[in-house]
Amino acid sequence: MTVSDDIRERLTAAFSPRTLEIVNESDKHAHHKGHDGSGESHFRVQIAADAFADMTRLGRHRAVHDALGKELTSKIHALALDISG
Repeated sequence: MTVSDDIRERLTAAFSPRTLEIVNESDKHAHHKGHDGSGESHFRVQIAADAFADMTRLGRHRAVHDALGKELTSKIHALALDISG
């Protein structure tokens, strides 16, 4: 399973999103610090779910990080989040 697949699986299970887009941007960061050569180090996630409706921006980010878990987030160098309720 790729990191993108793992992100999709965990976020879908946690939030049943209306929309979920995961973009692997690792190739844009080749030769930068944090790029480990795996091709799975930098991601952009756009997610919309009813679960986020009453959360603050910080609360939304924390909820996504909690859903992904430490094991997965430790594999990711950069994670850009666009979250809406």
